[in-house]
Amino acid sequence: MSRPTGHLLQQLRALMKNKNYVSEAIQAYIIPSCDAHQSEYLASCDLRRGFISGFDGSAGTAIVTDHKAALWTDGRYFLHAERQLDANWMLMRDGLPDTPKQEEWLIQELPIGSRVGVDPFLMPLVQWKKMSTTLRSAGLTLVHTETNLVDIVWEKHDRPCPPSDGVMPLGLSYTGKSWQDKVKELRTTLKKKKATAFVLTALDDVAWMFNLRGSDIEFNPVFFAYAIVTLDNVFLFIDQNKIDSSVRKHLELDNSDSNETRITLKEYNEIQDALREEVAKGSRIWISSNSSMALTSLVPEVNWLLTLVKSFVNVCSIGLRLAFLFLFIYVTCMLDESSPVALSKALKNEVELEGLRQSHIRDAVALCEFFAWLEQEVPKAELTEILAADKLEELRREQDDFVSLSFATISSSGSNGAIIHYRPTEETTRMISKNDLYLCDSGAQYKDGTTDVTRTVHFGKPTRYEQECFTRVFKGHVSLAMTVFPNKTTGHRLEVLARKALWDVGLDYLHGTGHGVGCFLNVHEGPQGINLRARPDEAPLEAGMTTSIEPGYYEDGNFGIRIENVYIIKPVELQVGACISGLRYNFKNKGWLGFEHCTLFPIQTKMLIPSMLSQEEVDWLNSYHELCAEKVGAALREQGRHEALSWLLKETRPLG
Repeated sequence: MSRPTGHLLQQLRALMKNKNYVSEAIQAYIIPSCDAHQSEYLASCDLRRGFISGFDGSAGTAIVTDHKAALWTDGRYFLHAERQLDANWMLMRDGLPDTPKQEEWLIQELPIGSRVGVDPFLMPLVQWKKMSTTLRSAGLTLVHTETNLVDIVWEKHDRPCPPSDGVMPLGLSYTGKSWQDKVKELRTTLKKKKATAFVLTALDDVAWMFNLRGSDIEFNPVFFAYAIVTLDNVFLFIDQNKIDSSVRKHLELDNSDSNETRITLKEYNEIQDALREEVAKGSRIWISSNSSMALTSLVPEVNWLLTLVKSFVNVCSIGLRLAFLFLFIYVTCMLDESSPVALSKALKNEVELEGLRQSHIRDAVALCEFFAWLEQEVPKAELTEILAADKLEELRREQDDFVSLSFATISSSGSNGAIIHYRPTEETTRMISKNDLYLCDSGAQYKDGTTDVTRTVHFGKPTRYEQECFTRVFKGHVSLAMTVFPNKTTGHRLEVLARKALWDVGLDYLHGTGHGVGCFLNVHEGPQGINLRARPDEAPLEAGMTTSIEPGYYEDGNFGIRIENVYIIKPVELQVGACISGLRYNFKNKGWLGFEHCTLFPIQTKMLIPSMLSQEEVDWLNSYHELCAEKVGAALREQGRHEALSWLLKETRPLG
């Protein structure tokens, strides 16, 4: 399934030495997997790494030197990349002990004095600093190219045009808060941090801030835009052809009254000039270190100014040193902390939370119809993975407020299930069989919420080994879902709970256990997460956030298992009871949190080995199924979907 890339690499290597495009020859070129906004999912015109390498997974970085080409990707895509990379490429299995980091590999491969190039719009400041420091210590230099070299190659091979669809406003019945109030709250945060301007670069941050949605990236209701919010002005940088009368009214663009939240529209590509103007004004600018190097480099950095100040104050008296330190704190141009908008977006208000609950119920209605239909169709031995995925989308489209899928459906049978982010194609699709496990990971975008759910089922008689693996995945899911934990605990500290039942017998999985989910926004949403490795920008868990819980187990060439639900993080009132020395169950008044079910869809009990389960785990499952039967059953009755209702009631019978 790989496609030839040798001719593309030859053209790219020629450009790496062409003085028309680089001021001085570069010996390596980095092609990250992101756009100018550091998005995870990309518009077709930004799939540069996929074009040059042939690998179309959503995560990975390609590096091309004069003689070699290497691609780093994580455990979700090892099998996927093996299938798609041709002989020109080396697969670097990121996260495994023997795999060198990108900087280490470059140091090994390149002679001292080599220059490593990258498009500065495609690398965030935090990554640039780390990589540049490491390379410099080994005598290499990280440099930016004025023009993206892959784009030059791609233009000769029918590169897609940028998207041009419009945007739409989202009303208060969906958002729960006006964009004007969001601007005011952001300004309050700016004042607390002694900042005078905040730059919004993440597309979902911009969409959330202004209660707008778009379709520039498939499955993600976002649009290409930047914004700058100062204490006095709001600037929105967007292709103004996307703005129609309904959006003008929503943003009050034609309101002649001067007010503190009035928006000034600017063209999308004016962001750099506007940022330079803010710097010239002496503004203290807050821009996340996850923003592109191209933008953050326009703002004088804290470290550079600090070095200058230190060298000057060393010759001053103690009094003058204190004065200069005080002055430095107030005039430093850049504040590169994490985005406060990302955190505000993650903390859903009650309208958003209720929208999520309702969207998941309607989504479960479609899933009940789908799995009831599968039970009838699979025995006929005529159903492919693609046909199943298409049928599920068709059923979701029948639900109110459906907009699109939230990602490409992972419809995988047997050995394809071991490819963690598998997407069936005409070349790879298999028949769905009674003899194989079937893994379906899918979701949808509704105007009131975003869904993401994975179920693994068997339509015949599973083997005892398959059941044991499934049961251990289930035990890990329940262990984490039942957990009560202190307020503002990071997901990293909880993650091991989902793996312990697998670790007990030497099993594991190569992906994270949980991610935030947007409210009619990106299906993967930070800054919180539940991952085995700690992240420096990881936000602790708080009430109002959402997260998936999705442990799994995968055997190459055999099967894949994953059980994924979305949960709302909620406060938990712990009862006071008798305990040692009369201690109360509220240590230091921290406040305690737990998980509220958002996904409401049965887990196949046929796949479980009851003797491996504790009574607490059985009670959890029965209680969950009772809730599914109640909430989703009511919706199925209301919609007159009686066959799906019968299937639901069968699948939610109590486990003895």
